[in-house]
Amino acid sequence: MTLYRDEGIVLRTQKLGEADRIVTVLTRRTGRIRAAAKGVRKTRSRFGARLEPFTHVDLQLYERRSLDLITQAETLRPYGEALVTDYPRYTSGTAMLETAEKLTSEEGEPALRQFLLLVGGLRTLAERRHDPRLVLDAYLLRSLSVAGWAPALDECCRCGTRGGLRGFAIAAGGAVCANCRTPGAATPAPPTFALMLALLRGDWEYADGSEQRHRAETSGLVAAYLQWHLEHGIRSLRHVERDAHPGEHTEDTDRERV
Repeated sequence: MTLYRDEGIVLRTQKLGEADRIVTVLTRRTGRIRAAAKGVRKTRSRFGARLEPFTHVDLQLYERRSLDLITQAETLRPYGEALVTDYPRYTSGTAMLETAEKLTSEEGEPALRQFLLLVGGLRTLAERRHDPRLVLDAYLLRSLSVAGWAPALDECCRCGTRGGLRGFAIAAGGAVCANCRTPGAATPAPPTFALMLALLRGDWEYADGSEQRHRAETSGLVAAYLQWHLEHGIRSLRHVERDAHPGEHTEDTDRERV
């Protein structure tokens, strides 16, 4: 057996036998892994509390043919402590964890940029400097970009025309001009396009000053775009608090929205 170390964010856990757990972790060097943690469900477990979702941990593991075995776990940052008492931030963080797992579909495939995005997103949520829905949508847009699915937001995704954007076509890849707009495309307000672009680029001054209706419209479009490309829903998005949905419901967005 080979002993190795890595740091990561705990994405989720599941029961294994009477006292053990399978822990899914997105790590810095190894990518997404599933490992066994022995006896962590016992009240006297040495490190059970360190292997809860949202926790940034340093791990020592034994490599095995099936599930690797966690032998040591040290907490680096317990993000969960700042999130579990704040429902909007907790649900937004849960959606981040699920998205990170879905976007790293291959176990053991290095995904450093996805790991860094998740760490940054959870840290921003825990710091409480921005609305949690804005933080979530920024994370989703950036993680999609890293995965190669960045939506076109400042030019038509079909012809490349800048300006005069009149629609958002999920299947086509984002913003479309009046000439390229297809039936069923959403019709976001111009400030919604600006907000999505600000979130993608990290312009928090603009994002924090945006209006609630444009935030709600952005959230609906980002969720629909994410789930279109993943080809299945993100269950935790059902629990994310949203004050409103986009006013223009389309066949595409209704079909993909959770």
